[in-house]
Amino acid sequence: MHLANDNLAQTPTRFDSMPIVGEFASGAQAALELLNGYALVFIVAFVVTLVATPIVRKSAIALDIIDHPNESRKEHKFPIAYLGGFAVFLGIVVALGASYLIVDGPAGLLGSVPFSVLIGVLAITFTGLADDIWKCDPRVKIAGQLVAAAALAIEDVGTRVAEGALFPIFGEPETVLVQFAGMAVVSQDIYYWTGTALIAIFVLGGCNAANLIDGLDGLLSGTSAIMATGLLVLCMFMAAQGVEGDPFESLAGARIVLCLALLGGMLGFLPWNFNPAIIFLGDCGSLLIGYLFVVIILMLGERGDTHLVAAGLIIFALPIMDTALAIVRRKLAGLPMSAPDANHIHHLLKRAFNGRVKLAVLTLYLMAAAFAFLGVALGALAIDQVVRLRVVYAVVIVLFGGFGAFALKVALRSRWEADLAVGAADSVGSIQPRAVSDDAPQQDS
Repeated sequence: MHLANDNLAQTPTRFDSMPIVGEFASGAQAALELLNGYALVFIVAFVVTLVATPIVRKSAIALDIIDHPNESRKEHKFPIAYLGGFAVFLGIVVALGASYLIVDGPAGLLGSVPFSVLIGVLAITFTGLADDIWKCDPRVKIAGQLVAAAALAIEDVGTRVAEGALFPIFGEPETVLVQFAGMAVVSQDIYYWTGTALIAIFVLGGCNAANLIDGLDGLLSGTSAIMATGLLVLCMFMAAQGVEGDPFESLAGARIVLCLALLGGMLGFLPWNFNPAIIFLGDCGSLLIGYLFVVIILMLGERGDTHLVAAGLIIFALPIMDTALAIVRRKLAGLPMSAPDANHIHHLLKRAFNGRVKLAVLTLYLMAAAFAFLGVALGALAIDQVVRLRVVYAVVIVLFGGFGAFALKVALRSRWEADLAVGAADSVGSIQPRAVSDDAPQQDS
């Protein structure tokens, strides 16, 4: 008796690379046809979000769901409405509904998004919405994210993301690893349960990474638009490789639909959120955005192509890098992981540019674009030469490591300077004033 999911057992394993497009023109034409076929999704998401945002803002003000600048690390100087994420949610949900009108998409790819993804969208959105309104316990937020992750695992969205990495170790899915008392554990079981664990890790990590980077006007919405564009290009490249009728690409259309819905929602919200912002995403928006990125990245590994998942993670590298640095920074300072601080990448850049928010945000846009380009390059070159793959990995490691080390150095210097200031103050306070006798000469007032 196998421990793996029956649906996974019926899906054959395929690790051969996708065919390379013979002519660039034919590949570009196929990509344009895909983009044109699903353009309705983008238009609906953009228009609905653009129109809904000021309406949601007015409702947030009426309900006093407002972010007051009561902390030194907050950049705005006057109260700003929350709940912008709910407008993005409306745009994306309506766009996903419109995608079901595309019965037979370009290249024969259905654009139907799995029902489990919709359940996750609802769970994540209303978890974040509850936190924006009532400031929920962090455990409630984690529970909502795990519900969304469980829904994906039940419908096998992302359960194969580890196959490509584990295949050289455990072999074909039917390879028997352990057999005892009539029960057998096969390689497929390892692939499934590892993938299931990764779904939970990805959802928790992705949602909170998006939440942490949402610290300046237009930062998360703008970088998300750039990252969504990178994922869209990668997904179109994959779908344009002649996958019509290929059972391994059952989610090809759904990936493109999610990318277009996310891109449209972000571009519809950005005009209202760019500096100076009049509305914020809030946890409702940041958690939803992180979740959708995770879903798309997990879908890249539908065939067990772990290298494509790696390409997606590179596109999403900016939030990942900021979160990793925050964890290391707080660990070194002996602070809990949930402790807020003002040493995120966007805070460092803002201080480096003498408080010019727009310049800091535009710099991070360029960084997000660089990672998006590298991620797309990795996905495209993964089907070509190993040497080129190594070059892409090398560039990513240099960018990630170099900027990460610089950001960590600045944060450490700030902490050391603060410690020195505290030590100096303690030393001054410990010196007791000398007693002055009554007959001693007094200094004139």
